[in-house]
Amino acid sequence: MKAARLLSRYAVPGVGAAIAIIATLVSPAHAADIGKGQRIYSMHCAVCHGPTGLAVMPGAPNFARNERLLQADMSLVMSVRTGKNAMPAFMGILNDREILDVIAYLRTLFR
Repeated sequence: MKAARLLSRYAVPGVGAAIAIIATLVSPAHAADIGKGQRIYSMHCAVCHGPTGLAVMPGAPNFARNERLLQADMSLVMSVRTGKNAMPAFMGILNDREILDVIAYLRTLFR
């Protein structure tokens, strides 16, 4: 945490929050839970993105072709938080840890 405090002191406004999130997520105690990610995906995402990542809604990223999954985790977290086009915002519905669990699950599908 000392590094996070040092970085946040010199960070651009708004970046401090991202640094704090990253600092809390990098420890081994916070490893992604792929099983939980699968359950959350099935509940909130599969309707549009398909149960196996093959998009069923026009315009939805096709995870079977790794669309969007090559982006950085925090970029994907922000996209899920705020939504885009037909995708609703999940801020207040899913927390960052849950979103990261879903991202980890999706990345296991198509290696």
